[in-house]
Amino acid sequence: MKNTNTKKLAIAGILCAVAVVGSLFSFPVFGSKCSPVQHMVNILCAVLLGPGYGLGAAFAAALIRNLLGLGSLMAFPGSMFGALVCGLVYSKTKSILGTLIGEVFGTAVLGGLCAYPIAIIFMDQSAAGLAFYAYIIPFLISTAAGAIISAVLIYSLKKANILHTMQKSLDR
Repeated sequence: MKNTNTKKLAIAGILCAVAVVGSLFSFPVFGSKCSPVQHMVNILCAVLLGPGYGLGAAFAAALIRNLLGLGSLMAFPGSMFGALVCGLVYSKTKSILGTLIGEVFGTAVLGGLCAYPIAIIFMDQSAAGLAFYAYIIPFLISTAAGAIISAVLIYSLKKANILHTMQKSLDR
């Protein structure tokens, strides 16, 4: 049991690092920095580690990105809601397609809506007025790109019979 937790924590740390480094490949859409690599990491965490580790990795990546000036405050709702929803979907259904949809819904809709109060509390009013309408679309673009990247990766791993081996080594 302890060995499995150590493996999961190590993989979550590596995936968090991938998300932070991947944020160097972000692009601006309205007031948000879109980082599709973060959403790919969320889905990989969901499939390999589960919702708790995925949520933790998303929070850590958002925090590190903000501390390094690579992200905005929108990185928190933009990554954490998607990580939690797709992790819960995969843990309940084991459906990769459902997990991809969960990431897109969690990030774009829930994360986009939660960006509004964050913009009101921590940003100026002009950003807050924009946030309710303008964050859902950039989050949707970012998460859809990340879901496509992760779908290619996960389905390739599944076709090569590697995904099951990876999952099995983490369940022990």
